[in-house]
Formats: sequence, structure tokens, C-alpha cells
Amino acid sequence: MKRTLSLIALALSSTFFASAADIVDTAVAAGNFKTLVTAVKAAGLVDTLKSTGPFTVFAPTDEAFAKLPAGTIEALLKDTEKLKGILTYHVVAGKVMAADVVKLKTAKTVQGQSVKISVKGSTVKVDGATVVKTDIVCDNGVIHVIDAVILPPAKK
Repeated sequence: MKRTLSLIALALSSTFFASAADIVDTAVAAGNFKTLVTAVKAAGLVDTLKSTGPFTVFAPTDEAFAKLPAGTIEALLKDTEKLKGILTYHVVAGKVMAADVVKLKTAKTVQGQSVKISVKGSTVKVDGATVVKTDIVCDNGVIHVIDAVILPPAKK
């Protein structure tokens, strides 16, 4: 009995003192953001997304990246400036939880342009991509999962 209580206490203390991972580590651990993580590395954004932040990331899954035309990902991995622009278009400065996102019509991205946000019933869209999971809290922000890669409008 005493050993069981000690094990329970140890488990509780480990859980209590464990801190959330940063955005990059959380994406890696999730397992369904392999393409996103590869792109973040190629664009040189790992240190940024591991920094203090806070950041809100609208994160496309591997399935979302797979919807892009054949060869798009490979081309972007070679054009790191364009890739960086696309990835930073998925990031908003600050920690914007789902309850706050639904109150917005737009959100300015780290890339400099704004994404459009629309809400119809329980469906939230960011530039046409549907938010499929919200409020994955990280120690330097939050991730909201989207079902498509969003592209910044061409600058005029």
C-alpha cells in the first residue's frame, strides 16, 4: 500500500511539474505535422517558433499539404523565401485562443498580411481552410489545426 501511494505521488508530481512543450516540439510530438515541421526547418523558422513568443499557429496537417498540386512542396522547399512567406502567413503574434478567434473578422499575420476569419454555426474558417482542432496549448503559444494550406494574396 505504501509503495502504491509513493508511485501515485511520484506520478502526480511528474505531471504537475511537467511543462508544456514549445510549438515546434508539440508539432513534432503530434505526428501529423511532418511536412509542416520539414518546411519550418527548411525556412529557418525553428528558432523563431521555439522562442518566447507567444504565437498562434494555424497549422496545416500532412493531409492538408497533400492536397497541394504535385511538385508544389518540393518547389517550395527549394525556394526558401517564398516558403518562409507562406509559413509566416500561418502565424499570428500573440496567444489567440479559439474563444477569441471566433470574435475576429481578420487577424494580422507575422508575414504582414491579414487572414480572413469567418464563422458559420460551429464551423470556423481561416482564409477558406476549416479549423478542425483548436487550443493546443504550448508553452509559447497555441496551435489551431487547419485542413488546408493557406496562401497569402499576391502583393499589389
